[in-house]
Amino acid sequence: MNNRYDFVFLFDITDGNPNGDPDAGNLPRVDPETGHGIVTDVCLKRKIRNFVQLTKADVSNYAIYVREKAVLNQQHQLAYTAKSLDPKKAKAPDVESVRAWMCENFYDVRTFGAVMSTEINCGQVRGPVQLTFARSASPVVSLEHAVTRCAVTTDREAAAQDGDNRTMGRKFTVPYGLYVAHGFINPFLAKQTGWSEDDLALFKTALGQMFELDRSAARGLMGAKRCIAFKHKDALGNAPAHKLFDLVKVTKKAGVEVPRQFSDYDVTLDSTAVPAGVTIEEWI
Repeated sequence: MNNRYDFVFLFDITDGNPNGDPDAGNLPRVDPETGHGIVTDVCLKRKIRNFVQLTKADVSNYAIYVREKAVLNQQHQLAYTAKSLDPKKAKAPDVESVRAWMCENFYDVRTFGAVMSTEINCGQVRGPVQLTFARSASPVVSLEHAVTRCAVTTDREAAAQDGDNRTMGRKFTVPYGLYVAHGFINPFLAKQTGWSEDDLALFKTALGQMFELDRSAARGLMGAKRCIAFKHKDALGNAPAHKLFDLVKVTKKAGVEVPRQFSDYDVTLDSTAVPAGVTIEEWI
């Protein structure tokens, strides 16, 4: 990796919940001051991890460190075992050795970084790829839907209902939301973790296809719409990221009061104002 990248990632959802808030009964996350919807960076990274785990399950060096039901100290022990080291006697050079092993073998460690300085110490890694929270282009409204299940869980519930056997529940959705996230790729950190051009290619593929392998009742119509990347001529970069992001505008089309589909928006890029040394790539 010899080039810095900054990118704008657009995705949308229709009649679904892109990222429920466990502190609010799984309601879609919303900025209470503006009404704009929010999707966390952790949510997006989770989908990228899941995509890599599914598509690279049998490929060495593409394991996933933070995965469902993982015990992280057990992951750390793999590195010490591979290096024939005792974690209880590890010194600074040993920790650096197992840290490098973790970067080499776990895609998400060398991509996003990880804090691995726990009981079995593998150090800390700053990842070259970082994502921001995604924010909806327009305010969204959270809808609550009552649903019923024609079954109950326990005999006690069945007796209480005299055989009717129904369970009430709730689902929460937004009718439509177009979300905009921003991302950064730091080539200096990529060299430290061993993140390569092949890893970049996989990351691009994951951004475009991760929602396709993440379907559920709450995310049936969620998809990547566009990703505009700014490639810098060198590692240091040729323009501040915020100035590049300002060149991308997402606006409702004339006459659209309540957007309900991607075509209700105009996504424009002022290519004439792109600074020297920066080129545009359309990843999606």
